Amino acid sequence: MTTLRTPGPTLGVVGGGQLGRMLAEAAAPLGVELLVLDPTPDCPAAPVARDQIVAEFDDEAGIRELAARADVLTFEIELADQDVLDRVGEETGTPVHPKPATLRTIHDKLVQKRRLRDAGIPVSPFRAVEDVDDVREAIDEYGAPVMLKARTGGYDGRGNVPVEAKDEAADALDAVAGPAMVEAFVDFEREVSVIAAKGDGEIAAFPVGENVHREEILRETVVPARSDDAVAERAREVAADVLDVMDGRGVYGIELFETSEARGASDGSSGRRPRNGEGEILLNEIAPRPHNSGHWTIEGATTSQFEQHVRAVLGWPLGSTDLRCETVSTNLLGDVEAPREAALSGVAEILDTPGAHLHWYGKREARPLRKMGHVTVTARDGEGVAELLDRATALRDAVTFA
Repeated sequence: MTTLRTPGPTLGVVGGGQLGRMLAEAAAPLGVELLVLDPTPDCPAAPVARDQIVAEFDDEAGIRELAARADVLTFEIELADQDVLDRVGEETGTPVHPKPATLRTIHDKLVQKRRLRDAGIPVSPFRAVEDVDDVREAIDEYGAPVMLKARTGGYDGRGNVPVEAKDEAADALDAVAGPAMVEAFVDFEREVSVIAAKGDGEIAAFPVGENVHREEILRETVVPARSDDAVAERAREVAADVLDVMDGRGVYGIELFETSEARGASDGSSGRRPRNGEGEILLNEIAPRPHNSGHWTIEGATTSQFEQHVRAVLGWPLGSTDLRCETVSTNLLGDVEAPREAALSGVAEILDTPGAHLHWYGKREARPLRKMGHVTVTARDGEGVAELLDRATALRDAVTFA
């Protein structure tokens, strides 16, 4: 039985960026207080969290303080140190969700792909690489282009380098600058994502979203995805299989490729049977936390991904994932040429538009292509997804940091 008392439970979060900020906003109506640990003083989550511990993500003394003041620990950034979290959680008795073992699997993309492949989840062919010859051999095996990826630390497209020809291998390895892997290039129809939660003996998945990228950075998410019903159901099946592999409660962002036709998975099989002649669903990557492609849930779903994460990590019943209406979210990225003080102009039209919702992350500095906020637009009567997408991008394009 879930019993609420005053004061309510306290959730300690490693990371205080925009995800921490939105977690705090969702936790407050539930009577849950947030403490965040982040190295940046007055981080984006600080204005809405109860308190901030200023410390690096792997600072053991800081994480011990966080554990001493919280009932449960979680994280909103993969830079959290899994070994420190594991040790502190065990020694203090403070539960950590998702489990540090999951973070350990996710942290290294090669380890992640091997673990998922071994569990029978369809992924594109991949291999570890150590030098130029390995990259060239991968091109011989998979064909050009291939995608060279940093095994650790990459996000928002950083650390991902397409290699079009063998003579580009050396420069690509220099750009990655660390342990790397190669994946076969996936000729996909669209990228989709499933935001799914693993609770105390239950799972719940939100409707499938369609992600639109440019320069390897997510620009828009369209919900529901413009996929065949059978393909969307297949995406949910794969997401459920992924949750079986993950250890610990919480929300997971699961990115998938919908291919234009059925193709082999990394083990030489077709992964799962194609449906109605449509293409296959292949796993791309997993984030063991709320995800940028799930921001639409704040206005577009009965329960937001942030409230769902709070419920899940505390062991509370999960909320409804029903879609309220067709929804598009679009990122507000820094359109500056060099870092400068953040000042967003041109928001009047967003604020004046019915069904449009501005989310400003409170970051002090705008940088080129840095995620500074997002806009969510919900459909009006009779409005189709294409019209909704056009309206959302027009509102976004009217604002500037320059």
